[in-house]
This record gives sequence, C-alpha cells and structure tokens, in this order.
Amino acid sequence: MKLFPASAAVQLEFEKVKDLLVNHCQGEFAKSRAGNLRIHTKKEFIETELRQTYEYRQLAQHGTYFPNDHVLNLSKELKLLGIPGAVLMGSELIQVRKLAESTEKIFRWFNAERKIAYPALALVIKNTVYEKKILELIHDVIDDIGQVVDSASPELRNIRMGLYKKRNDLRRMFDKLIGKLNKQGYLADIEESFMNGRRVMAVFAEQKRMVKGILHGESDSRKTTFIEPEETIELNNDIFELENEERKEVYRLLRELTRKLSAFANLLHGWHAVIGEYDFINAKAKLALEINGDFPLLTDTAHVQLVNACHPLLYLYNRKLGKKTLPITVTLDDKKRILLISGPNAGGKTVTLKTVGLLQMMVQSGLLVPVHPSSMFGIFKQLMIHIGDTQSLEFELSTYSSHLLNMKHFMENANGRTLFFIDELGSGSDPNLGGAFAEVILEELARKHAYGIVTTHYLNLKVMANKTPGIINGAMAFDEKNLLPLYKLVVGKPGSSYTFSIAERIGLPPALISRARKMVDEEHFSLDKLLNKTEQDLDLIETQKKELSLLLKKNEELKSELEKTLDKEKHRQQVEILKQQNKFKEDQLAYLKDMERKLKQLTVVWRKEENKQKVIREMENLLFKKNDQKKVSRMQKKLDSKFEEVGGEIKIGDQVKMKRNHQVGEVIELRGKRAIVKIGLLPMQVEMKDLVVVKAKEKET
Repeated sequence: MKLFPASAAVQLEFEKVKDLLVNHCQGEFAKSRAGNLRIHTKKEFIETELRQTYEYRQLAQHGTYFPNDHVLNLSKELKLLGIPGAVLMGSELIQVRKLAESTEKIFRWFNAERKIAYPALALVIKNTVYEKKILELIHDVIDDIGQVVDSASPELRNIRMGLYKKRNDLRRMFDKLIGKLNKQGYLADIEESFMNGRRVMAVFAEQKRMVKGILHGESDSRKTTFIEPEETIELNNDIFELENEERKEVYRLLRELTRKLSAFANLLHGWHAVIGEYDFINAKAKLALEINGDFPLLTDTAHVQLVNACHPLLYLYNRKLGKKTLPITVTLDDKKRILLISGPNAGGKTVTLKTVGLLQMMVQSGLLVPVHPSSMFGIFKQLMIHIGDTQSLEFELSTYSSHLLNMKHFMENANGRTLFFIDELGSGSDPNLGGAFAEVILEELARKHAYGIVTTHYLNLKVMANKTPGIINGAMAFDEKNLLPLYKLVVGKPGSSYTFSIAERIGLPPALISRARKMVDEEHFSLDKLLNKTEQDLDLIETQKKELSLLLKKNEELKSELEKTLDKEKHRQQVEILKQQNKFKEDQLAYLKDMERKLKQLTVVWRKEENKQKVIREMENLLFKKNDQKKVSRMQKKLDSKFEEVGGEIKIGDQVKMKRNHQVGEVIELRGKRAIVKIGLLPMQVEMKDLVVVKAKEKET
C-alpha cells in the first residue's frame, strides 16, 4: 500500500501498534517481521495471515498446547554452515539440535485432524519437510551439554581411555608424594593445584630445594612455591600429549559434523524461518487477545463496513483506567463513498477518522482488529491522510499553503482504490473562501470515486453533502443540556458546532453572545440553529426508539411465556383426558371379565339346579340391567341399611362385600390372593383386595 505523506503511519499511530507487536515477539526473526510490518494489497495473502492469527488465537483461548517452546536466533550458526571449512562448536550444535527437535514436534503436532482444523497454520510448513537424519548426525557426536561423546570415533574412545588411566596413575603417585612430603613439613597446602595445565605442589619457599622437580611459579607473598615433582613429570607429559590429541580429534569430529550438516543448510534455514514465523503468528495472536481483536470479512473491492469498531490504543488506555470505550459503526460503499463528519470540537471526529484509518492498515497487515466479526474490510492500494498543522518551515509554507499542496496531491492521485482522511477540510483561511475551495476539493475527490472521511465545521459543506452523489453527512452526538460530548457517530445527518450553546453554558455575558449572533449572517445562524434542533430531536427519537425496542422485546418475552404456559395447560388437559379414557376402559374390561365369570357359573348352576326358572331370572338380571346407576345406588343404600363394614383379615365363613358391584356373600374357600365367595346360588372367585368384611346390623326395637 502506498502511503501519503511518508509520516502517515506515525500520524495514524500504526507505529505504536507495531511496537506493541514487537514486545510480544521472542526471537529476532519475529521482531524483524513485526518491526518491518508490511501493508499488503493481495486479498489471498491478507486473508491467510488473518486466518493464521485467528487460528493461533483460538489455540491460546482454548489452552491448547502448540510446540514452539524454543524460539532460536541461529542466523550466525546457519550462515557458518554455508562457509566451506567452518566449524560449529558444541554449544552451537546444541542450538541446531533444538531447532531440529522443535521442528520434529511441530510436524508431529500437525496430524491429519489438526491439518483440517487449522489449515492456515499448517500452510507454514507446507513447503518444507522433516529430515530425521539431522538429529541422528548430532546425537552420534554431541551429548546433552554440547560435549563430544566418547563413541563419536574409535580414536577418541582410545585417547580418553588412555587419559583415564594416566590420570589415575598421576593421582595415585601424587597422593603418595603429598603424604610423604607433608609428613616432612615441606608442604604449605595439601590441596592439589594446577599451573600451566600441569599438576603441582604448594611447597614452602624455604623448603623448595628439598623437593626435586620443575619450579612453575610462586605466590604473591613469595612464601609458597609451586613445584612439579620429578616423579610425575613423565606422567604429566603423557597426559599433556593425550589431551592435545583429544582436542585435535574433537575438532576433527566437529568439523566433520559441520560438513555433513552443511548439506542440509537450506533445509535448516527453512526450519529456522518456520520457528520464527510461528513466533510471529503467536505475537499477533497475543496482540489480538490484548486489544480484543477479531477476524472480519474481506472483499477484494473498495469497501469499508465497520460494526462496533474501537481504536485499539484508546481501548487499551481506557481499560487501564477502568473506562468503557464507545464503539463506532460506519459504512462506505459505492453509493456512499465519502463521509463528512461535523459536530463540536472534542466530540470525537478525529478519533473516528483515525480509528477507520488505523484499522484498515492493521487488517491489510494481517492483524486482527477490535470490531464485530460481521464487519467487512475492502482492500485499498493507497492511503492518504491530512491531519493537524502541516506548516512547513523548510519550504516557507503557511499552514493553508501546505494544506492546499496536500489537497493537490490528493486530487491528482486519488482513484477508486484510494482511502483518504482529511481533518478540518478548508481550515486555515477565510471561512467563505476556504469553504469554497473545500467544496471544490470534495467534489473532485467524489468525481475520482475515492473513499474517505472528512471532518469540518463549514455549513456549506454540510449542505453540499446532502445534494452531491457519493457524499453523506455524519455527526458526533452532543449532550447540549450537560454540555458533554457523547462520542457517538450518527450517520445520515449533519451536526451543529454548538458555538452559541457552549458559550452560554460556560457563562459568557449574554450581551456579548447577542452581539456575536447579530454579526453572523441570519441565514447561516438559522441553519446552525436548525441543525442543533434537528440533532436534539433525533437524539430524543433515538432514546424513544430504544425504549420502544425494550418494550417490544419484553412483550415478546411475555408472549413467549404465555404460549409456553398455554402449551403446558393444553398438554396437562390432554394427559388428564387420556387418563380418564384409560380408567373407563379398565373398568369396562373388568366388567366384561366379571360378566364372563358369572355367565360360566350360571351355566354350571343350570345343569345342577332343578328350579330352572330361578336360574333364568338370575340370567335376566345379569344381562338386561336397567337404570344401572340407580340400581347400584339403591343396592348401596340397601346394603348400608343392613350391613356395616368391619374390615380386618378375611376368613372362611366371613360375610364380605364386593367393592365393585356392592353385593354381599359368604367366603367358602381361600386360594392365595383370591377367595371363593357364594352370592346367592353362585360361587365366585374374587380378588381379596376387592373384598371387605361386613356384619349384619342389629334390628332396632
């Protein structure tokens, strides 16, 4: 993206965002990427970077581990691999091994499922491969602390075995000499000492001639001399030679290992870039969490649609103070390309302008931004900005001259992929003349199909915006009653500067305000007053709209609760009906079963009974009931007048009443949970639970 002027990134505070990003980076690779953050114009590249940051942010939010523990700065070591004859030391090879181990963990982490779940993060390793040979080569030569292992070569193993034996011989010999000379009182200290890489004894200076050997030096006080005994000279010489051979063999092995690793130099460079890239993506994700950044929609056209957008730096500042940051919502599209914002000073016009500009730069740099995810960002190829005093001492330009010079550049270079921002268009000159030029500039930018935001106090621009295609008015809301800005952007209407209202509120003498009003053109004053009144009316309408919306929402909730209650009641009634129907069917089924039993019993009695007429009457009574309910009721009353319930355990010979048909009979047999009851001539099998013991009432005298 082309920026104008060169200081545009500083004016929009993009450099401060870059500094925040650098602070989240661990390695030099990521810090370099962050410090030189580019603003791209290719949708595919921007979308990939945004998605990578979003996926990493999801990992962080869900507490999912990602294996980028070791962020390494290996530019120097990897550069040496490309130089013939170069040698990497043990500590440097340890770093290369960490690089290989970290890369191996990353490749293992991206299994088939995670490649599908995090496709953008997986793209980072798409163009590289993992080679296990590198780790094997290093493991064969270097241990965990960077020392060359004995098994690196047979020669080194033999040398170190020889050294081990010679050092043991030297130690035994030395211990023997120390014990002997110490008894003789020659030694100033029995602790071992080394000088010039050789083992020596600390001998009193006055006794030095008593100990044969090589004098290596003396203490600062000259009271102690350091002598290598002649008995250990040959052993020390052998050890010295073996140590020299060891150094040569270690160096040879390190040089050979470096040579072998140099064949993988390009691959290692790629791994280093992968580790650095994940460090950079991690930093972007941390910044996104810090500023509450989200992943907006992207379109490869000129378009701005911000929903609940916040200035990230203002958001961080307010959060420290425990204050809420009020978001803005603004849309610039093909029909409404230029937004003209008016309103009182300190109302948030410039902050709104900077918010849109900074967020656009951040998105095109691959950074998540504090907006609602339904926001949509287009892609612009150049961004122009004019904010604040641009007076130039170097070119002897006044503020207005410099302003016009910038506007000249805007008009000459603007096109359909330009996003521009102008703070206080036309300021710095005579209001009438400056307003005229401002109108011409705005018309020209609209004709060029450029997109942008302009702030102004000029009434002629507010009038012009309403009748010029592609330009719309906007205003920063203001509480005239309490004389406080509301920091809320209202699109679609111009705003008043509240000049006289502010003067009245702060207590300027009414006479001065009246004189000032008379000096202002009546038509100009009436328009500003109308804007003032319109803004207050719209605020009132907005408040009432919110209240109505709350009432409608509450009404919907009550309606929903009522419908749920009605549904529950309807369900309860249906359940009750089903219960009643089931009970009726159960009673009917019991009646039919009882009828079947009685008919079978009457058939048996018919065969035995001589008085067939009596059986026929019983059968008629059973089959042709009339006025059942009345009969049952009469039977119940008749029984109640003759018998009373006593309850208790049922025994053979007891008189019992049947609960269902209100008949009384005598128990003639018990069969488990059933009883054989003789009612009249008919014996019947009845459930015990359907019977109750009764006794005849005594007749009243």
